[in-house]
Amino acid sequence: MSHGEPLIIVVSGPGGVGKGTIVEELVKRDPKLWLSRSWTTRAQRVGEPADAYVFATRAEFEARIAVGGFLECTEFLGNYYGTPNPEPIDALDLVLEIEVDGARQVTELREDAVLIFVLPPSRAEQERRLRGRGDADQQVAERLRKAEDEEPVGMALADYVVVNDDLEQTIDEMLAIISHCRNNPNRVRTRVGRDQ
Repeated sequence: MSHGEPLIIVVSGPGGVGKGTIVEELVKRDPKLWLSRSWTTRAQRVGEPADAYVFATRAEFEARIAVGGFLECTEFLGNYYGTPNPEPIDALDLVLEIEVDGARQVTELREDAVLIFVLPPSRAEQERRLRGRGDADQQVAERLRKAEDEEPVGMALADYVVVNDDLEQTIDEMLAIISHCRNNPNRVRTRVGRDQ
């Protein structure tokens, strides 16, 4: 069953929850999805793919802000992050992988956006993942502190809440959510999962 306007699927959650891995897998497995590549002024991590973000200087980022070039942007731990205004690809649904503040901005601009909020199975596992990707001790501590603030906000905004304790199960669950939203274009927004 087809839907009218392409979906905007927002995948959000605290640092270390696995958002990047999840969205890459979603796009690989569902040919009707395309990922909008976010911009950031933070340095590329060791081992991080060059196309994980558009890595920009602060001046480049601020110049794009000045001309209204972002759908949403935020400053987080001293760096800018932003989603460029999308240039729709015919009949494909857009996936955004963004921080909670950006997710709030998008849902305020686009009431039809579907927000899937991803949680870690535990704070200890989140810390393990942050350390595993090479974040410095201070960044790990700041991200864990930030998660305590972000999670209640993200869960309140979310249409769906998914706990990423098993990657394959998480991907399957999110593909099922996307399929459900495509097949129910006039869906009543339910905001399920907040009390899990």
